[in-house]
Amino acid sequence: MEVIILFKKRWFSLLLVIIPALTACGTTSSAEEVKVFRFAYASNSQPVKDSMALFGELVEEKSNGTMKVDFYPDSQLGGETDLIQLTQTGAIDFTKVSGAALEGFSEYYSIFGIPYLFDDEESFFKVMEDDSIMDQIYGSTSDLGFSGITYYDSGQRSFYMVDGPVETPDDLQGKKIRTMESETAVKMMSLLGGSAVPMGSDEVYASLQSGLIDGSENNEFVLVTAGHGNVAKYYSYDQHTRIPDIIIMNDERLAGLTEEEKDIIMDSAAESTEYEKEVFNDAVEKEKEAAAADYNVEFNEVDSEPFRELVAPIAEEFENDEILGELYNEIIEAQK
Repeated sequence: MEVIILFKKRWFSLLLVIIPALTACGTTSSAEEVKVFRFAYASNSQPVKDSMALFGELVEEKSNGTMKVDFYPDSQLGGETDLIQLTQTGAIDFTKVSGAALEGFSEYYSIFGIPYLFDDEESFFKVMEDDSIMDQIYGSTSDLGFSGITYYDSGQRSFYMVDGPVETPDDLQGKKIRTMESETAVKMMSLLGGSAVPMGSDEVYASLQSGLIDGSENNEFVLVTAGHGNVAKYYSYDQHTRIPDIIIMNDERLAGLTEEEKDIIMDSAAESTEYEKEVFNDAVEKEKEAAAADYNVEFNEVDSEPFRELVAPIAEEFENDEILGELYNEIIEAQK
């Protein structure tokens, strides 16, 4: 274990040296200096990848080529926690991560892990586009050197299993379920009677295949895009959470831009979000069709009320929290 930890520390230190050098050359044009931004991300669904690519295209287009985004995709520079840390240090300028991955950096992001926080997709969008709410959340990591600049829809999260569907909470009793590395997700599984196994997304397929876990929870894109439908054939729509993806940016890099350049970054990010919202649901339907056709995955609807009742203590805990209670109530009010 000590060897692994030492290796990770050395690898992270090496990244801090190597990454700035990756764009040290070719950053000037004959007309004027080109500002190059480094954007790294882990594995993602195609609509999210396309939206990030659009962000880069818009930045270059709106700046008339004086700003450029270089991408380091598909976990080339590490997993989501690694990428957050690289953004924090300024080794990269942007990353896109799950809101759950940011829980370890700001408790404000843990609010998205509350089961059934949002009534539906429309309610989710109302909250995510409410600046009075999101400015609090995006800015909650500014003391760490980075802030959120926009979000992407990551859909609903439901359970998918190896041996049979989840129709009631009883079907989760004693089952080993992969959750995100999130304290809120672990509490949820405990209340539902399952045994949470927190792990990174890159470990899930092998864990399902080997029987280390009985199931997991995520959106539909894990079934074909990540191949999990090859071993987990039952996807059950309890729809317990809607956790957004968040694009974060290094604060120092943003502060060093002109007001016009800042506007270009923010406008491009907002436009990429609107595009992602437009294409996401169609992509989900195609993923479901492919999962059924290629892997024989079965989908079933679930009465969520028994699940809601069991996990209600989590929402109550947040509502009564001295720091997050006010934010929780603002989110509930915004949905009305």
